Amino acid sequence: MFKDIDGYLRYYRGLHKRSLRDVGALPPEAQSYKPETGEGENAWSIGEIVRHMAGSRLYFARAYRGEGWYFGDPIRECQSQDDWLPALEESFELFTSKLEGTPAEWLERKIPMIDTDGKLSGWRILMMCLEHEVHHRSQIDTYAGLHAWEVPHIYGRSAEQVGLQRGRQQSLHDA
Repeated sequence: MFKDIDGYLRYYRGLHKRSLRDVGALPPEAQSYKPETGEGENAWSIGEIVRHMAGSRLYFARAYRGEGWYFGDPIRECQSQDDWLPALEESFELFTSKLEGTPAEWLERKIPMIDTDGKLSGWRILMMCLEHEVHHRSQIDTYAGLHAWEVPHIYGRSAEQVGLQRGRQQSLHDA
């Protein structure tokens, strides 16, 4: 659990770096990729997904600040792959500036939900922002895997590399 906004932003910075890493690893042919079927979000190009990721950060920041649940901040177009990383960087800086200095009490304060009479704690809105980004980053990584494009390992090691440590870890912890 995050005790203050600085702790959250430190964690989010790591998530942001992993998003930059994964989007930055995409080959040039990713710029023109779009699912063959689907509607709405399910038919977005990778550029549209990246732009949505960037804009959603600001959507959740606005909700957390009690300013409503709507997209309102301008986000650069992402039709060109050259714009993908700058869009994420710019939105991260703006996201950070909107959250920095907010009181720790805001993590527990209740925010009215978008379309019901219910309320959510501030920390839950921040977690929704994290989960949303991971969801769309995973969507992009899935597209990459389906096309045999490089998919970076989430923490710098493969499942096989982790598996090779099993015996050593068991001996350390079973002793």
